[in-house]
Amino acid sequence: MHRGEIMRVLLVEDEPTLNIQLDRALQGAGYAVDVSTNGRDAWVLGDVETFDAVVLDLGLPQMDGLTVLKRWRAAGRSMPVLILTARDNWHEKVAGIDAGADDYLTKPFHTEELLARLRGLIRRSSGHASPVLVCGPVELDTRSSCVTLHGQRVTLTSHEFKVLSYLMHHPHAVVSRTELTEHIYAQDHDRDSNTIEVFVGRLRKKLPPDFIETVRGLGYRLVVPA
Repeated sequence: MHRGEIMRVLLVEDEPTLNIQLDRALQGAGYAVDVSTNGRDAWVLGDVETFDAVVLDLGLPQMDGLTVLKRWRAAGRSMPVLILTARDNWHEKVAGIDAGADDYLTKPFHTEELLARLRGLIRRSSGHASPVLVCGPVELDTRSSCVTLHGQRVTLTSHEFKVLSYLMHHPHAVVSRTELTEHIYAQDHDRDSNTIEVFVGRLRKKLPPDFIETVRGLGYRLVVPA
């Protein structure tokens, strides 16, 4: 079973133990994770790369989290941001929300709660209020990572699930192979966009053959039944 939504997440946390713990948890939930341990690098990454969500600690070296967030928002970067604060301080929470944060967690917290909050943020930013994505006869439950076709369970590999999940989060949109590759593989993975064709080909054998359309020279698009 594949768990969680398959998206690209930026993790910004300078405390080594928590950084490793969250990185493992996010990757275990199926996210492609980019990691930064200071505010300056995080600011640059979030400014030049595309992320579906950011987990941002406020107490960072080189540039504090609030400054990073304010700079992103000022530059028009609209990805959902979940801030982490070490103190149960309402002033800090308010400052974070005012700076453009979408949600917050106070340390210490349960990893399961962070993952649940992240799933909710990504759903809302994609325009999905429900945890179950529906496209014609195909349903994808982001909580259990279960995919069904006409109510029957479809068995997918991890990468097949990641491709389908990303496409279903962006119905009607043409998604390039490069975009899919960036959201499926983590930062340090040897990315190869040619493998996307293989995964799409396998999905077409398990789902309706006309469900995923190839847009020549551009990428792929889900054909959403009327």
